[in-house]
Amino acid sequence: MAVDQTLPRVNPPPETKLRTSRKVPFLARLWRDSPLLVMIAPAVIILLLFTYVPLLGSVIAFMDYVPFLGFTGSEWVGWANFTSLFSDSAFWNALWNTAQITFLQIVLFFPVPILLAVLLNTIAMPMVKKFVQSVIYLPHFLSWVIIVALFQQILGGDGVLSRFLVTHGMTPLQVMSNPDAFKLLLTTQAIWKDAGWGTIIFLAAIAAINPGLYEAATIDGAGAWQRFWHVTLPGMRPIIVLLLILRLGDALTVGFEQILLQRDAVGPGAAEVLDTFTYFNGVVDGNWGTATAAGLLKGVVSLLLVLAANKLAHRLGEEGVYRR
Repeated sequence: MAVDQTLPRVNPPPETKLRTSRKVPFLARLWRDSPLLVMIAPAVIILLLFTYVPLLGSVIAFMDYVPFLGFTGSEWVGWANFTSLFSDSAFWNALWNTAQITFLQIVLFFPVPILLAVLLNTIAMPMVKKFVQSVIYLPHFLSWVIIVALFQQILGGDGVLSRFLVTHGMTPLQVMSNPDAFKLLLTTQAIWKDAGWGTIIFLAAIAAINPGLYEAATIDGAGAWQRFWHVTLPGMRPIIVLLLILRLGDALTVGFEQILLQRDAVGPGAAEVLDTFTYFNGVVDGNWGTATAAGLLKGVVSLLLVLAANKLAHRLGEEGVYRR
């Protein structure tokens, strides 16, 4: 005869419930979490010093700023810098180029780490999987100077590909100096450099999916594509939405160093973006007020893009960057 050894459920006394639900005082919580606060203190200090304190310099956008006179000696001009900025055709050209590059990177670059993560997850042999991961991660650790030099040696006017075409009686390619192909070239370089590194987060998202869901889908007769569409993709969707929102917040930042290294080869008409426009107007030409106005406008637009994308994520049932 089986004996029921299930222990009876014991309800805590009312005073215990009251004690556990009582709010912990602020000082007690501060003392309790002090080790964690000490751990994050250096990062918070660096963030304050190098991110938030420099934001105070945005007042230059409303001044005829002269470095030798400083903030107190420079003249306030109100919205004059913004008026000058909006009447500058070079600014609108830089904005249009930035928008085009952003669109190409979202459409062509953003899905690549997702596909790579899915393909890596299908590799059954651990040694092969680690080797492939190491190979696709490696370009991330190379500087843009090396990346551009490699592309120049391969696709440049005197590169390997052009010499091969000339040897066989064909016209050499001018990829690195072609303004029409410049934006696609930038996207290709970004994919080669950072797509492998971007798979890390998506691989973690796939690893967090319950394996029982795959087993149930297989028992129900789902194929590889159906398992991806109905199990893998929904499991990755919160991370995809979050990273897409963060990418939209960086939409007007498309790679300053990468573009600056190649700007002279194609000219400012094709390569000028908001970051290079700000650099050449402020640091090179000394138009600090106009350059700061462009940077401030870029920050405001990026903030609005994040808020709008996060609102859209809430409407689609996702948490986004923060909860409602």
